Amino acid sequence: MGRPRTPLLDRERITTTALELVDEQGEFSVPQIARRLGVQTGSVYHHVDGRDGIVELLRVRVTSAIDTSTLETGPWDAAMTAWARSYRAAFAAHPRAIPLLMTSPVRAPKVLGHYERAARLLLDAGFGPADVMVVISALENLVLGSALDMAAPETMWELPDETATPELARALAAAGPDRTHTAFDLALEGFMAHCRRLLGGASA
Repeated sequence: MGRPRTPLLDRERITTTALELVDEQGEFSVPQIARRLGVQTGSVYHHVDGRDGIVELLRVRVTSAIDTSTLETGPWDAAMTAWARSYRAAFAAHPRAIPLLMTSPVRAPKVLGHYERAARLLLDAGFGPADVMVVISALENLVLGSALDMAAPETMWELPDETATPELARALAAAGPDRTHTAFDLALEGFMAHCRRLLGGASA
């Protein structure tokens, strides 16, 4: 019997399978990946640097949807806003990956390159070195929190008796179906306004 033209196992297939598992259950294990691909667990380890290596492959896959070209054009605040929106969309597509990826160190050179671009943009704009990672981390908190909000049930507040919380009921009814997006726009606008004031203070 001839050898198959397409390898049964490679890093792309491992990454795809791991992401499928994470999307389904919020976690993965190497034996689960092996079973789904129909190979021995040891065979998976021949292609990746253990579980941590798979996590980094997942990080690269998810973040590949982020448009980092926005960090190279336009005023810094417009660039960061566009990056934030693209970042949010990429992680909203895989919300169950957020806890996994945000609780492990970033090692992948390609992803570190994203942060390098953002850091360079802020430094070139005039932010002090001590402020750069604070700004980036705060923006990530905003983006990832909103990405999780997008994955939440449409109705997060269940009111069995609206007469007990009439003001909440009225507010929920008025918020409408775009609450998540409107809330993100509000938070992002407020965040960017604060960063402009921070930059103004650094420049003074």
